[in-house]
Formats: sequence, structure tokens, C-alpha cells
Amino acid sequence: MIPHVSRLLELWRIAAHYRLDTLFPAEELPEKARHALAFIRMHPAAWSSKERKNPLKLKQALEDMGPLAIKLGQLLSTRRDLIPPEVLAQLVLLQDRVKPFSADVAKARIQQSLKADLTTLFSRFDEQPLAAASIAQVHTAALHDGREVVVKVTRPDIRSQILQDFEILEWLGATLEKRLEAARALHLSEIIQDYRQIILNELDLTLEADNTRRMRHYFTGSSMMYVPEVYMDSKEVMVAERITGVPISDTATFDRMGMDRKDLSEKGLTIFFTQVFRDNFFHADMHPGNVFVETINPSNPRFIALDCAIMGELSKHDQMTVARMLLAVMNSDFMQLIQIVHQAGWIPPGTDQDALAREMRRTVGPMVSKPMHELDFAGILIQVMDIARRFHLEIPPQLMLLLKTLVHVEGLGTDLYPELDIWSLAKPILTDWIKAQMNPQKNLKELGQKIPDLLLGAQDFPTLLVDSLNGLKNQSAWNAKQLNELQSLRLQMEHQQKRSWIFGSLMAIFLSIAIIAPWYISIVLIVCASLLSVWRLFK
Repeated sequence: MIPHVSRLLELWRIAAHYRLDTLFPAEELPEKARHALAFIRMHPAAWSSKERKNPLKLKQALEDMGPLAIKLGQLLSTRRDLIPPEVLAQLVLLQDRVKPFSADVAKARIQQSLKADLTTLFSRFDEQPLAAASIAQVHTAALHDGREVVVKVTRPDIRSQILQDFEILEWLGATLEKRLEAARALHLSEIIQDYRQIILNELDLTLEADNTRRMRHYFTGSSMMYVPEVYMDSKEVMVAERITGVPISDTATFDRMGMDRKDLSEKGLTIFFTQVFRDNFFHADMHPGNVFVETINPSNPRFIALDCAIMGELSKHDQMTVARMLLAVMNSDFMQLIQIVHQAGWIPPGTDQDALAREMRRTVGPMVSKPMHELDFAGILIQVMDIARRFHLEIPPQLMLLLKTLVHVEGLGTDLYPELDIWSLAKPILTDWIKAQMNPQKNLKELGQKIPDLLLGAQDFPTLLVDSLNGLKNQSAWNAKQLNELQSLRLQMEHQQKRSWIFGSLMAIFLSIAIIAPWYISIVLIVCASLLSVWRLFK
């Protein structure tokens, strides 16, 4: 059954009301997309709509559709290479200019959540929101000691709609997995489940506060990035240091202030690889509304990380796999790439690895020598997913968040400094990291740090040994009991089959004789057969 049909009908009505079918010329779209546009026009809301010429119809439609639609718009807002300028201008507004909710509601939520009066918490509170996004909005304020702060407040009553929308997505994911091999290879249902938990975590600002403190710890004293300090937090409210900077998309300000955009872009890429490999804790929601640049020191600007609600982590094994894969691609060693993927367990037995290497070389090879503005990570990922489908590759769901982040990074980098050579910058970083992981001295040091735990665990070894032996003994007794029960069941089945065979034979004999015998004998035989059937039924 399709879940929440009324919600789907509501989304259809919103699309029709804002005439989203008029965003793109039909002749520029694939045939299947044209069918979707025709479906939008079928709704009665499209017939009387006056929104056809509304310059902000896409932004307003996504706002009405809810947080998940806004998140999609934020992701697309970094893709200047894919989205027409007039559409992109609307999506950019979704980064921090979503329709705000009432300041009175915000103040009530702050007082209730922090369990204090507003005048006790702040010497000044500005009712006009500084920014409003899909999950929360931000107000500026000042503490009583004079520190300027921003107060982030989650939107009221959005959890139920998010849960409802994810139930629809889960149904869609399960349906696609039944019909499309590519969806099964991607573990689409697991990805949707993971993203569901990520979005629900975003509603709890105590988690964002913890993430922000952790990120701040990693970059304390860094000349590349600054993370604001968190002063107070609760589930619905977070109070943090107010920063001075401009969004990373404001390249006009960078040029006006004489900032070196090449140096800035190299810092950004170095920060990304540092987060993924050194810290194993990377910002996974890097749209321009969450990444700012300091303007205090234009000669040596730093990035400012905001909104640390969605963070990614990889296992040690996946970290090493990703690093080795990237290095293999940079070295154009595609057989090595396939061997790494095979060792990771992503390739099923019997796969033609030579053919897979040729396909990867054809798809990924041309991008290695290109600067940022000639790359299309999104398009390459689509081709890689197609290869995964054809060769039945298993792509772990935990890597999809990293791939999503890479698409963000590429979109931001293309705007900031299109000529950036990400390969020459990334290769030494990855090489140094892999060497550090393989350093015997480092491995011995890590082993030494684990020795106390190993020694403490050794104290439990006799108990574990006895428990294991008892477990084996109990398992043996259980197996013997199961075997006896199976043998008894087998004898019962054989006895039952024998009785069924006798019953069937007698019935066949009675009915055969009844057909050719005189009527009075036939009646007797039929009665006997009926009695025999009743006896067999209840025996």
C-alpha cells in the first residue's frame, strides 16, 4: 500500500499551484520528465493558478513542501553548472532565507527550553531573524557580559511531517529496490534510513552543540578554519558565538577585498581532506549558507564552519579504502583500483575484473587531468553507479554521505576558483596520510596504548574459557535433543504417509467397485468410503 496518499496529493497540489511544470522548456527535458510535467498540469490547481510568472515560485513551492524539499533545494543550489541562473537564484535563497516563523513563538521556545526568562538570559534579543533555514532559524542577541551571540531555535511541529515524508521515501526506496538492480546495489533503503536518522538528529540541537565543540577542538589554533564557541544548548535551542564573515559564495566581496581566491580554495580542499582522514569527522552539509569566510584579515582569511548538525564518519577500514582508491585514480592505475575494491568486498565472485577496469578507465580516467571547472562529479557519479549496476557491485551506504559531500565541495570550489587542480593538491595529502597509517612506530604506539585494555581483558580469560566450554557442552546437548526430535518427527511422517497411502488405496478400491457394482452394493460402498473419510479426517 502507498503510505500517506493524502500527503502525496498535497505535494501534487503544491507543484500544480506554483506551476512547476513551467520552470524548464519541455523540449529541453527527457521524454520521461515531460510526462511528469504533464501530470502536474492535470491537477485542477494548475488550471486557475496565477503563479506561472512568479519569479520565486520554486522557492515558495519547496518551502510549502517542507524541510526535505528545502534540503534538496540547498543541495542543488551549489550546482551552477547544472541549474539555469534564474532557477539557481531561487535555490540560493533556501540556504538562509526560508520563510521565518513568529518571533513570539521563538521567544516562547527559548524560555521554555532553557528554563529561564529572556531578560535573564540576554541583555538584548533581536526579534528580526538573522537567517531562517529548513530546520531552524537564527536570532542575534547579546549576553549580559557584552558578548554578541546567535540564538538558533528549531521550527515548531515539523517532526511529524519529516517522519511522514520519510515513510513515503522508504516506500519509494523499497519499490525501486524490487524493480531496479542499481537501487539494490546502492542499498537505497539503507541510505534512506541513514539519512532519516541524520535529519532527526538535526532536530536535537544538543547533538549539534556536541558536534560543534568536537570540531572546535580539532581546529583550535588553526590558521585554516575557525569554529564558533557554544555557550548554551538544549534540544530546541543553541546559543553560540556570533562570527564576522561572508558566505563562501560571495566572490564579489573576496575580489573587492583583494583576497587570494586560489589560496582560499586550496585551504578549503585541505580542510576537507583533513576532516575526512585526520579527524574522521567531516561536515556533510556544506552548502554556502553553512560555510563562511572571515573578513577581519583579508591577507590570510580563514573559513568559518557553521551548522555542524550533519556530520560524517567512516570506519578505519573505509578510510583506508577511500584513500587508496583516490590514489589509484590519481595514478591512473585502474587495475589497482579494482583490486582495492575487490579487497573491500564490493565485487561479487565471478566478476570480469579486466572488463570492470576498462569501464572505470573509460569513465573516471579523463577527469584526472582536468581542473575543477571541467569536472562534473555528479555526472561521473551517475556513470559509476551505472557501472556498479551492470557489474553488480555492492556500495556501502556509509560512503554515500561522503559522495554527497564531494558533490557539495565540487560545487563550492567551481564558484570560488574554477582553475584549482585538486589532484596535485590532494595527492601529497593522501600519500602522507597512508604513510602515517603504515608507520610501524605509530602502530606500535597504538598497540602500547591498548596493552592495559588487553591485560584487563586477560583477567577475564579463564571465565570466558569456562563459559565457552559450557556453551559448547550445552550446544551439544541441544543438538542431540534436536536430532532426537527430528528422528521422531521423521518416524511420525513415515507412519502418516503409510496411513495416507492405505487410505487412498482403499478409497480407490471402494469407488472403483461402486462404479461397476449393482446399486445396492454401490450405496454400501459409498457409505463405507464416507465413513472412512470422516475417520481419516479426525484421526
